[in-house]
Amino acid sequence: MGFGKMFLLNLGMLVTFAYLVNVVYKYALSKINPKLNYVLSVLIFVFSGWVCMEFGFQLSENVIFDLRLVPLIIASAVYKKPLPLVLIGLGIGLARLTFGVNDAAIAGLINMSIMGAICALLNIWMRRTDYRLVIKALFTILVANVFNTINIGVFGVIPARQYLLEIAPVTFPLTVGMSIAFALILWDFQLGRKHTQELSYANNLLQKQTEELRMAKLALEERAEQLAMASQYKSEFLANMSHELRTPLNSIINLAQILAESEEGEDQGKGGDDSPNFGTIIYKSGQDLLGIINDILDLSKVEAGHMEIVREPVGLREMAESLEMHFAHIARQKNIRFEVRIEEGLPGTIVSDAQRVKQIMRNLLSNAFKFTHHGQVKLEIRKPSGDDGLPGEWIVFAVTDTGIGIPKSKQEAVFEAFRQADGSISRRYGGTGLGLSISKNLAQLLGGHIRLQSQEGAGSTFSLYLPIT
Repeated sequence: MGFGKMFLLNLGMLVTFAYLVNVVYKYALSKINPKLNYVLSVLIFVFSGWVCMEFGFQLSENVIFDLRLVPLIIASAVYKKPLPLVLIGLGIGLARLTFGVNDAAIAGLINMSIMGAICALLNIWMRRTDYRLVIKALFTILVANVFNTINIGVFGVIPARQYLLEIAPVTFPLTVGMSIAFALILWDFQLGRKHTQELSYANNLLQKQTEELRMAKLALEERAEQLAMASQYKSEFLANMSHELRTPLNSIINLAQILAESEEGEDQGKGGDDSPNFGTIIYKSGQDLLGIINDILDLSKVEAGHMEIVREPVGLREMAESLEMHFAHIARQKNIRFEVRIEEGLPGTIVSDAQRVKQIMRNLLSNAFKFTHHGQVKLEIRKPSGDDGLPGEWIVFAVTDTGIGIPKSKQEAVFEAFRQADGSISRRYGGTGLGLSISKNLAQLLGGHIRLQSQEGAGSTFSLYLPIT
């Protein structure tokens, strides 16, 4: 009878119509008022039923077989309330009258009105049950097609016996199959659309987060520039202030030295009076203050990038003898053995800044003597060992003591400005905590570095690594 071809044509028209509706919805309907959008959706379902009838199978002059029930079945799964389904069923039934008002058209109106009410009841059932979506969809399709077949047999113009025995065995499975096929097509179509929406949402969210990260990065960069500028201003201020303080302080130290020498002469004339020598006290205090100012000045110059390095030949033996002479008196005062050893086979000179190398070594040796109460302090100039893993040629100035040592957890802190391993150290031993920080920065400027090996209560070894050239 051609029912199969007709139903396939109906199915193709429904799929095409659904695609066109989606395009229109995407670019037009989604932007209009929600209530108007709701009304238009009902009209679209009614119109899709009319399209099925337009391309339906003309069994006789007035009788049309088609898939007008399929849009109503799909609508039962779309809407959350039953009323639109009643309206869609009534609307498709009224659309049947546009093909002519006759007994078959009136039967079609009655059938679709009843099917609208049945699909409304199925909609309520689907909303109130917890079965899987697949089960609810299959049950709805079967029930709707069964009632549709019964209605046509009861209200149709074709005799019931003829319809149920000759036509229904062909149309019923075709209608059920086409309904399931169209539902699957729409379901897959909806999944693809949902996936596209999720991707679009994720993309928008990612763009938003990227923009937020970019703004945060710009804010951090701006803040970093402000901090760097503030740090530079601070360093320049300290450098200028330290320089300005040194001039009057040097004058005070010179006057205090003259006063101390004068007081020593008067004491000798009086036979060694035990009265306090104020000039000597002022002179020593001034020297201590000058040392602190020099440390701050050096640190400020390094941080501000104003420290100049003069590369020249530095004699290793002359350096060792100068340091030995400078600290020999301190070793005798503290009754500590001071040993200086130069490894055999070293070059006579290295290329570096003699003043800065000597400054680093004085800081390291001063700390070693400060924190060592018994035992020894040793200065060793040697080549690196094989375990150091340094490429090229290097020289190591290693200062080893038997002092108080540094705990493992505090060994990094001692190289930070104004910090010491223990807060009580500055009260017990004095100092600002700048010596090691300055030495570390100077070593980096010279192309080298400082390594520390220490154990609390067992002494420390500070090693200055410098390239030979």
